[in-house]
Amino acid sequence: MAIPLIGRIYRGYPIALVVFLSTGLSVGMAQYAFGEFATPLKEEFGWSQTQLNLSLAFSFISGLLAPFIGNLSDRIGIRPVMFGSLLLIASGFLLRPLISELWHWYLFSSLVYAGFPGATIMPAGKMVGLWFPKTRGRVMGAVVAGNNFGGVTMPPLAAGIIAAVSWEMAYVTFGLLMAVLGIVALLVIVEDESKVESEMNRTGRSDQAHVARAAARAGLTVKQALANRNFWLIMLGLVAATFTYQGVLTQLRQHFEESGFAPAVATTAVSIVAGMGIASKLAFGRASEKITARIATIISVSFQALGVFIIATTDTTFVLWVGIFIFGTGFGGLGALIVLVVQEAFGMKEFGGIMGLMQVGMIASGTGAPLIAGAIHDSTDSFDNSFLIVVAVFILGIVALALARPVKAEEFDVIAADNKANV
Repeated sequence: MAIPLIGRIYRGYPIALVVFLSTGLSVGMAQYAFGEFATPLKEEFGWSQTQLNLSLAFSFISGLLAPFIGNLSDRIGIRPVMFGSLLLIASGFLLRPLISELWHWYLFSSLVYAGFPGATIMPAGKMVGLWFPKTRGRVMGAVVAGNNFGGVTMPPLAAGIIAAVSWEMAYVTFGLLMAVLGIVALLVIVEDESKVESEMNRTGRSDQAHVARAAARAGLTVKQALANRNFWLIMLGLVAATFTYQGVLTQLRQHFEESGFAPAVATTAVSIVAGMGIASKLAFGRASEKITARIATIISVSFQALGVFIIATTDTTFVLWVGIFIFGTGFGGLGALIVLVVQEAFGMKEFGGIMGLMQVGMIASGTGAPLIAGAIHDSTDSFDNSFLIVVAVFILGIVALALARPVKAEEFDVIAADNKANV
């Protein structure tokens, strides 16, 4: 009886699960579990925290490679790109037990970040858009909630293995998990339009089949997007919005403690923000289907701007908690909305290449935000002013997104017809 039941399951669901795990485990292992390895690595090699943390700055590699990974996924498909990306991440973990010099640590960290675009945002955008054309907002929210899943599960897994065996075995375990996931992705991921349509017809989703087919072919090319005013407005808006990750989130725990929270309470506050991310992703993903992803993003960033402003301007415990909950409400949804905004504005035709270019712009927030926060804290012993700068950046992003006018589906058809006529 089990086999017929499995046969009736819509194939998009296991595909979404694989993307959920790919996104969640990548982020959970590389970022959330990072701190679990800090003490054993410093004790064994005598590295400073600054030397260890410098590897985080190598995330710029993801931004630099994203356009090439995106274009490659548009040409040869996301399945081989995802497989190769997961193997890159796996190799970065599997090689870490061989570390003997600091540059080895940086080299293997670079391998992990090189695999990030093809293992996280690209497959999420490609697969959700293709397999769930009518419900992509809510499904995208569920898929990128994998980040929160990774944040909850990977640190305790790493801590348990380190305590029971060694930090080397923890990294080997991470590497093997990612290698196995790569093989699973190779077997499960399907992106052939005819197979998607056939599966939709088989499972009673024939009304979605023509939507999926049209969505996969509709949209702008990279060249057309670059010539479109909306591309630059949306890039500015999304770059501004992503200042929240390295400019606010990574500084919150220390800021809360400096504002009078006990260390355990400060940690709890950050955990609450992370936990709220799951509900926020689902809520904003669902809302994007009704009010558009662009408007949902403006609301998300507005919540964050208000929350950060409150956090930066008060030391009163109750008011701080109000700011925390307002910030957390908007913060989680951004992870889903970034992809949805790009799909909504430029379509799926060359989504990989366009999303890759967006990620290049996000190098500015990924590297600039922590430098600003660190420099201001060193000179003032507080993150207050750096948070206020981020609020100003948020407002700039809100204005840019408000000015953008995404291309509508019928306009994609006109552009495609013009291109065909010109050929």
